[in-house]
Amino acid sequence: MFVLGLTGGIGSGKTAVSDRFETYGIDVIDADLCSRVVVEKGRPALTQIAEHFGSDILLPSGELDRAELRTRIFADPNEKQWLESLLHPLIGEEVFNQICAAKSPYAILASPLLVESGQNAICDSVVVVDVPEALQIERTCKRDENDEAQVKRIMASQASREDRLKHADNVIENTAGLDHLDHEVERLHAIYLEKAAEKSVAS
Repeated sequence: MFVLGLTGGIGSGKTAVSDRFETYGIDVIDADLCSRVVVEKGRPALTQIAEHFGSDILLPSGELDRAELRTRIFADPNEKQWLESLLHPLIGEEVFNQICAAKSPYAILASPLLVESGQNAICDSVVVVDVPEALQIERTCKRDENDEAQVKRIMASQASREDRLKHADNVIENTAGLDHLDHEVERLHAIYLEKAAEKSVAS
């Protein structure tokens, strides 16, 4: 299976891009959704998180209070490191299982932390969705109703724009409107169909 990694900083428009690839019948494995699966109610990871942070990290329903967890880990790098050491292997396993189950000509691994987590190592090619940092902040504040300081803390925890671009085989500049986005996804889809076919023949 040819695996295309898709990444970009918060507010860059990764979901808008992955949604367009899905219209071509491409299976998208969303690392954010995988990260939610591994901490679902009843999963061992959620028990460990509650034991570590205290029961007030849970909602009355017994599910994870993701907003509270986000606040805590971005306020304390040590807590963030603890959480990542717990979750990254579990997320990696879930991602791998979903890639193995993919049925499309190639699969997309969409992950905001593709570079930081080392997930790019399992990808045959990487596409970076890129926008200026000021636009990342503007979009995220509007979308998530976060204050600017919180968004900047999240951005600081991600790879820098420059570092992400170093890992890119292709870049989608997401500043020129939806028509441009449609054209870029159509163009790249044709390229990756060819690359996937080449890998299939080679193997």
